[in-house]
Amino acid sequence: MARGYDPHEIEPRWQKAWDAADLHRADEEGDRPRFYALHMFPYPSGDLHMGHAEAFSLGDAVARYAWARGFEVLNPIGWDSFGLPAENAAIRRRAHPAEWTYANVETQAATMRRMGFAFDWSRRLHTSDPAYYKWTQWLFLQLYHAGWAYRGDASVNWCPNDRTVLANEQVIDGRCERCDAVVTKRTLTQWFLRITAFAERLLDDMAQLEAYWPDRVLNLQRNWIGRSEGARIVFRIEEADEAIVAFTTRPDTLFGATFFVLAPEHPRARALAERGGATADFDEYLDQVRRRTEMERLATEGRKDGVFLGVHARNPVTGERMPVYAADYVLMEYGTGAIMSVPAHDQRDLDFARAHGLEVRVVVQPPDTELDAASMTEAADGEGVLVNSGPYDELPWRAAKRKITADLAERGDGEPAVTYRLRDWLVSRQRFWGAPIPVVHCEDCGLVPVPEADLPVTLPERVDLHAESVSPLAADPDWVRVACPSCGQESRRDTDTMDTFVDSSWYYLRYCSPDRDDVPFDREAVRRWLPVDQYTGGIEHAILHLLYSRFVTKALHDLGHLDFVEPFTRLKSQGMVLMGGAAMSKSRGNLVEPRAILDEYGADTLRLTMLFAGPIEDDIDWADVSPAGTFRWLSRLSRLVDEHTGSGGTVEAGDAAAGADLRRATHRTIAAVTADFEQFKYNTAIAKLMALANAISDALRGGVRGPAVQEALDAVQVILAPMAPHVAEELWHRLGHSDFVLRAPWPTADPALLVDERRRIPVQVDGRVRDAMTLPVGASQAQAEEMARELANVARHLRGRRVARVVWVPDRLLNFVVADD
Repeated sequence: MARGYDPHEIEPRWQKAWDAADLHRADEEGDRPRFYALHMFPYPSGDLHMGHAEAFSLGDAVARYAWARGFEVLNPIGWDSFGLPAENAAIRRRAHPAEWTYANVETQAATMRRMGFAFDWSRRLHTSDPAYYKWTQWLFLQLYHAGWAYRGDASVNWCPNDRTVLANEQVIDGRCERCDAVVTKRTLTQWFLRITAFAERLLDDMAQLEAYWPDRVLNLQRNWIGRSEGARIVFRIEEADEAIVAFTTRPDTLFGATFFVLAPEHPRARALAERGGATADFDEYLDQVRRRTEMERLATEGRKDGVFLGVHARNPVTGERMPVYAADYVLMEYGTGAIMSVPAHDQRDLDFARAHGLEVRVVVQPPDTELDAASMTEAADGEGVLVNSGPYDELPWRAAKRKITADLAERGDGEPAVTYRLRDWLVSRQRFWGAPIPVVHCEDCGLVPVPEADLPVTLPERVDLHAESVSPLAADPDWVRVACPSCGQESRRDTDTMDTFVDSSWYYLRYCSPDRDDVPFDREAVRRWLPVDQYTGGIEHAILHLLYSRFVTKALHDLGHLDFVEPFTRLKSQGMVLMGGAAMSKSRGNLVEPRAILDEYGADTLRLTMLFAGPIEDDIDWADVSPAGTFRWLSRLSRLVDEHTGSGGTVEAGDAAAGADLRRATHRTIAAVTADFEQFKYNTAIAKLMALANAISDALRGGVRGPAVQEALDAVQVILAPMAPHVAEELWHRLGHSDFVLRAPWPTADPALLVDERRRIPVQVDGRVRDAMTLPVGASQAQAEEMARELANVARHLRGRRVARVVWVPDRLLNFVVADD
């Protein structure tokens, strides 16, 4: 039997044994309750980094804990292997993206195996495999046939460095989330998924996720969807026979609207400029705006420019002529791309009005404040009572909002409306390394979906990634030319590929039957495993991946493919791993790689250090943690097991009371740690295991041997196994067990041993607490009086005085009542 702690010998030996036993394969036929544990699959950008080490240690602890609790666990792994980094790396290396991608996949897989993660490797998948993206294309066609995938012209975010379109969610502070290049605007014909059709359900169904998902994630999604109630109001253009509709959340301020603003990209803006004789000024201004980022356009400080279009809109309640402007602070993506401007009650409108000499009119007077339209510098956008609003004066603003909206609707000048900040999901990408959009463009038939029998539409093996002015697929005429599936004449393939978030929006379904080539997922297998019981991953995916997955699940449900509407029952997000307060990176010189820690200390030390560093949702600063300390504790735990087994193991010896104390400590630890695991409090669970190890050490030094020590050490290994599986496996077998620790049931605390058998009893003299004593539960009054009289402070207050009576409340209180004589 081995002794001591050598992770470099222990870890590969047990990994080999687990693989030989196929220990982590999910049993489809078993009768145990099922538990689907899933961690967000990684992108293969290189070897695993420290963030991966923390994240997968969390996910593995969840899965192994579920096994110990008696579940049949599905814990799969795969790679989100399409994407821009691979294509950019291929451009630099003049190679095919697949070479870089799959090499990195194998590197990461090797490190995962070295870390001992309990994945079901038989279900491994890669989104860049044709066998996978065939079904991503199937998903697209399902949405297309349902009317939820469509093509339209749009002003899009364009990354000039990556030469591709970005979704709004992929633009961070005006820059590309991938390469940090400044994002510009272009108008292109693109493919969209109609996620807005599900906006209300995406909000309403969050009720199912309350208490199971982090509040922060739910709030981020609510804010991104951005539901607003208000009114659509019709403004007729005086110089043209047409009307423009604007959305506002504050129709109660309509009497304060003094000018009208269109987004420069509004489809009627240039036509109105032509009608008003302002075409040249408008074209020059539009060119300027296209070079600005959305962040610059929405900035509340700085320039407030715009161009007068030479036409006027009629205010539907006052009848006044309002000048119409194009200004960049109005975005086409929000509302209708047109706003009624109420400068007294909107700060950007006020700033614009001051810059252009436009009227400011107060129409909502806040309580306890008298607004002066001539001098105000801050808009009053809150509540109040209407003024300067004709028949609506003195109405509270909410009542006026309802009344004005109803009156507009009655006259045909408006209607109540709900809008969303959420825009349809733009999925077109002008790149190579992604799933081709399965549509053919035919001159006679128009857009023709590729028949399911002809899927997948595969990427060409040879590609020119340096093509100028067109996408790589468009530069390959042999790939582009194809017969129309409908009429047979020569046509062309769609040359866009899909946003990689489409790939990851459904991968959790494919894990249930990754080898099926006739269906995207086996519906019976999905019924057995889905929804995912516990999903883990980074907070950075709160809006992108999680929202898209929720949308796709609802769409597939509505199409009859799924029986549920939410894919992930519970969600836990981990924090980042920092170094010296900053994100790790080679450029900062603060990069710590998992491989270095594995080489020095082994996988269990790295895993346990990550989980011990702090609450899992908080950021970890690697500068503040100590893998060396973790390694020393695991070594000490190994010595405790060796000392116990070397001294006879199950032979009982030592003080019986000390053995009973150890049993109580063991069961209290089991109860407390179980509660910690249920709440992902691994750091406090580890601290409690360390405390129990100290109690075991004290008991051994006190001569305790036998079942109490065996029970305590057994419990430590089963509890430790989800977090440090190799050393737990090794010590479990040293303790005399023959089966794997993964198959051992989670220990159960004995309620009788959780009861505190001793109580701290206050001692009073004439009702005043003079001291306290510790007594066994159920102690008699005589025992209590005898111990109390020996307490120095009590004896001092009784000296020379007669005790008239003694009040004894069993296990709670002792009071000496002294006579006055």
